[in-house]
Amino acid sequence: MGVDGCGQMCKCILILFNVIFAIVGFAMVGLGLGLRLSSETRGLFDIELKTQEFVIFVVVLIVLGSLMLIISIFGFHGACNENLSSLGIFAILLAIMAGVEIGAGVLVFMRSKEVSERIINLYASVYAQFVNTHDPSLATTLRIIHEAFDCCGVGGLLEPFVRETCPNKDFFGTLTTSACPAVILNLFQDKAPLIMGFFLTTAALMIIALVCSSLLKKAIKEASVSPYVLLTTSIYNASPAVTVYPTFTMPIEVET
Repeated sequence: MGVDGCGQMCKCILILFNVIFAIVGFAMVGLGLGLRLSSETRGLFDIELKTQEFVIFVVVLIVLGSLMLIISIFGFHGACNENLSSLGIFAILLAIMAGVEIGAGVLVFMRSKEVSERIINLYASVYAQFVNTHDPSLATTLRIIHEAFDCCGVGGLLEPFVRETCPNKDFFGTLTTSACPAVILNLFQDKAPLIMGFFLTTAALMIIALVCSSLLKKAIKEASVSPYVLLTTSIYNASPAVTVYPTFTMPIEVET
């Protein structure tokens, strides 16, 4: 027997949530595998850089995207088939991921300076290697960073070495282009609360999905019990009423 009312609404919310989760997971895994296996970026894993942030970034993309895909699979199966076991596994994995999101947001907020320094060190290493070698894989990495942070090299407007990897802008847009180290430092230090808010908002959406999962499990349990209750009630109501009258035994005297 299917759920209805609040349970049906929670079921629709979970299906929509898992669709978004699956799309994001596929995108993250695809980007991570593309950076790891593409001929343009494969050389980064063989080059001796001063820092390993890029490799860590790619590994995190693949692992996190795979985890999101696994969560969405259990969520789809549990919501569509009303399976309590799948919903339970979905809730456990999603709770772990929500905790990781909260921890990451707080960590970025509390150690924003350290995070920005690590990313700046990664950028400086890739920048120096590209200037010396002009490797295509390094050019692709610089292009990704420049597009993500909307910056250009270490010189901004006057950047002489990596201009071809900078975002394509018109004349007035080029005049306002900033150097990447300054943009990264400003983003993670001056806007650290905004970044933490992004992580906490994502965690809040996951908690809403957890609540919907709990409500759907409750509705499924009630729907599975209600037919037996109705059947028992029907049988009881259909039984004819029987009136039992008391029986009295009167002694009879016989005259002789």
